[in-house]
Amino acid sequence: MNHVLECVPNFSEGRDQSIIDCIAKAAGSVAGAELLDVDPGAATNRTVVTLAGEPEAVIEATVRAAKEATSLIDMTRHSGEHPRFGALDVCPLVPVAGITMEETIQLAHNLGQRLGEEAGLSVYLYEEAATQPERRNLAQLREGEYEGLAERMKNADHAPDFGPAAFQPKTGATAVGARNFLAAFNVNLNTTSTRRANAVAFDVREKGRIQREDDSLTGPVVKDTEGNPVWIPGSLESVKGIGWFIEEYGICQVSLNLTDLSKVSLHQAFDEVEAKARERGIRATGSELVGLVPRSALLEAGQHYLRRQKRSTGVNDRELIHIAVRSMGLDELGPFQEKEKIVESALEAHKRRTSALASETGGADSHPELKLVEKTVQDFVWETASESPAPGGGSAAAAAGALGAALATMVANLSSHKRGWDDRWEEFSRHAEQGKSCHDRLLALVDEDTAAFDGIMAAWRLPDGNTEEEAAKKSAVQAAVQNAIEVPIQVMEVSLESMATALAMAASGLEASASDAGVAALCARAAVLGAGLNVRINAPDLEDESLRDALLAKASELADCSEELEKKILAVVDKRLREGSD
Repeated sequence: MNHVLECVPNFSEGRDQSIIDCIAKAAGSVAGAELLDVDPGAATNRTVVTLAGEPEAVIEATVRAAKEATSLIDMTRHSGEHPRFGALDVCPLVPVAGITMEETIQLAHNLGQRLGEEAGLSVYLYEEAATQPERRNLAQLREGEYEGLAERMKNADHAPDFGPAAFQPKTGATAVGARNFLAAFNVNLNTTSTRRANAVAFDVREKGRIQREDDSLTGPVVKDTEGNPVWIPGSLESVKGIGWFIEEYGICQVSLNLTDLSKVSLHQAFDEVEAKARERGIRATGSELVGLVPRSALLEAGQHYLRRQKRSTGVNDRELIHIAVRSMGLDELGPFQEKEKIVESALEAHKRRTSALASETGGADSHPELKLVEKTVQDFVWETASESPAPGGGSAAAAAGALGAALATMVANLSSHKRGWDDRWEEFSRHAEQGKSCHDRLLALVDEDTAAFDGIMAAWRLPDGNTEEEAAKKSAVQAAVQNAIEVPIQVMEVSLESMATALAMAASGLEASASDAGVAALCARAAVLGAGLNVRINAPDLEDESLRDALLAKASELADCSEELEKKILAVVDKRLREGSD
């Protein structure tokens, strides 16, 4: 899944399970949007739903859930401890992977418009999606809650961004926003003193602490000229925090809410708590995640701690996550389960569970099939050799390219560890990162190529019984053919890019691995040529002649470049092998 969006709609119903079930069923009814969690609260009379998946699918699922909520929830009868002003109270969108904040803001606007038009809700945009500065803050936007909404909406300045401008007693209003991912992150301390844990929390949280006339937490408060307490800000922006004692584990924690991971990362928060705790004679022994985070948060942490060790950061994702977990002690209080703590892993696990259940009950024609890249090498080879037309040459080319890029990456990682080359670790780490980027992308293209072939087959199977259907089928076929050409061109481009890493490693990498750099070049060249054949076999079906000629020309140019680069790399490898044998 290349593009992952999270949506966390909060519905003003947490007591009537039949209503909650109806909303959850609607939210989980869209392919491509996974219903990860439904968390009702009786005291708050509120249910928090977590959806994640392909952006358009998540938007559609949210609209369906909202329609269900508006038909079942009556705000005139609602009461609860949590602030609220509508049946669908708040609905933040969060970019997880492969999607920018700018794109998320546009999706929030699209969602707000659809909720106004299709669900009849009065929608206000907030946080990053806000169209007015004073509406960024949710608390300010929701001031007066449902009970004060009718009066506020009489003011033209408080007209909603989308939907009815008049107060709707039954549904109230809805806030739709876009925000960066936030994380609940607790750092474990080797103390049982809540006061000392609080002191560390005050050191790091953005709000900081009230200034006092002495160093104690209870001394006289320093006030400004207007009589207000003076605050000393903490060291971390966009971080909330408090210290508390966890009886279950017999330790204190600094409990943090990282409200914007793009400003303060997990590893920055951990390192800062560790440093501030050390100043007070306390040690940070580990940490825990409450809820999920994007995979990128742990990959960045792994890279950070490898850099501190002056080691190559171009290792695989599994190793990066392992380093992050061990460096921050994320497994101190219990095993670290990726499918419970990483959004993308949870999505994959949830999709497989639901697919398996559907297969067992006969409720769907899908089954929990592994991706090609998740199979064993033997199973991949056997499936390729079977009577099925896919996977075929395109997927095989991408796999060959991935192996080539992986070999070049291996040489870079080995070179960074060579005794006597310690001052060159950053040089080799850069090459390893470049190679890793290539083999990760090529691995994804293994399955994308098969999906492109399936897309063509699906387009050809569309009905064409009348003029309208015929036109739709023709358009779908052409789009699928173009995709089936552009995917192998990507294989060619990325494989060619990986040859730069192979050349660098052939020339200056570990002498004993020169042959590996040569094999990397051969694999990459095979990938370029193989993918080029896929371009050529699909090109005649593309009716746009100018586009077809441009794509064929591009493929030809990539093939020529790979030939020249292969010769250059193999000449360098041959020279080093001859020198090594002298």
